[in-house]
Amino acid sequence: MSKLDYLTSRVNDRIFNAIYKRSLVYNTCWEDPAVDRKALQLSQQDRMLVITSAGCNVLDYACLGPQHIDAVDANPRQTALLELKLAGIRSLDFEDFFKIFGEGRHPHFRELYGDVLVKELEGFSRDYWNRRGSAFYGRHAQSSFYYRGLSGQVARLFKAYLATRPKLRTHLDALLHASSLDEQREIYDARIRPLLWGPKMNWVLSRQMTMNMLGVPYPQRREVEGQHQDGVAAFIQESIEYVFRQLPIWLNYFWTVYLQGGYTRACCPEYLKAGNFAALKGGLVDRISAHTTTVTEFLKRGEQEISRFVLLDHMDWMSSYYPAELAKEWQAIFDRAAPDARVLFRSAHVKPVYLEQLSVNAAGQTLAVHEALRFYPDWAQRLTAEDRVHTYAGFHIADFRVA
Repeated sequence: MSKLDYLTSRVNDRIFNAIYKRSLVYNTCWEDPAVDRKALQLSQQDRMLVITSAGCNVLDYACLGPQHIDAVDANPRQTALLELKLAGIRSLDFEDFFKIFGEGRHPHFRELYGDVLVKELEGFSRDYWNRRGSAFYGRHAQSSFYYRGLSGQVARLFKAYLATRPKLRTHLDALLHASSLDEQREIYDARIRPLLWGPKMNWVLSRQMTMNMLGVPYPQRREVEGQHQDGVAAFIQESIEYVFRQLPIWLNYFWTVYLQGGYTRACCPEYLKAGNFAALKGGLVDRISAHTTTVTEFLKRGEQEISRFVLLDHMDWMSSYYPAELAKEWQAIFDRAAPDARVLFRSAHVKPVYLEQLSVNAAGQTLAVHEALRFYPDWAQRLTAEDRVHTYAGFHIADFRVA
């Protein structure tokens, strides 16, 4: 890395950390749990460690009834969002819960919060929603919670952009109401692609500040650029075109929530479906524990074996800025892994270099991480084709060879 690249990287890292430490980054999860379900093959005996993010996928996995889920996130605002959802499941009926987290707004949220929800919260989470509860007060889609937080602000800016492009807005609305893949492709190819992509959009998507607001730090952006000769904007275009041309839009709540400002009963995460809500309320919600800490700190505090790890993509930026801490994290993972443990993680790279650079001590041996894990690249590639988000080059499924 040149001196200029190093300085650029450090400056962007400081900006990203400053934003991350002061903000709710994710108001909804940006990883497809339907893909994860197939890879995890969960049983009622599994104990899980899951990085919290917005808590949607934690609740999704809980619907399958694993023994316990420890949701871990270093950002207390992400923990606060999950704990608000847990409070809502315990104390609200389905209709009120769906208005808050499905539609992203409730006209009587102030009363529900003051009379019911706040009693289920404590510490940072209570203080946070005492100050930020207005995020759910809105009466219209444009004031939805899903236009709050960093990722939501990007969606809000795109919505404002669409207000200046009414023809594009009309075509996107038509796309969202398509009832077949052939119809989707026709609308996208003939009406949307010519209007959506161009120098201005590419410029916006190429800004690191845009990436920061989407939760993509500079090292991860560099990983993308290293694999895509036309840069990060071209990678995003390629991802969006796959989603809109190859996967049913009427089942894709990830992209539609940001275009619509909320979910519908037919297109929403599993935890927002009435039957699953009832199952969570009936006891499955009590199998979730939320922790504001790092993965390493959490793992070092306990001794009980963990059989399933869902680690999202945080290792990309750790490998660039905190490789020694990432090595400690992998060691802590191996120390707590059950003999039949499986780990899922995502990356901007198909073959992350850190898997070869970092070593762990396992069963009396010192091995590179990739040697201590058994990967399933063909299986992961098949599942990636079904991924409704489709913004990660690398989806990794691995079992522990030695634990």
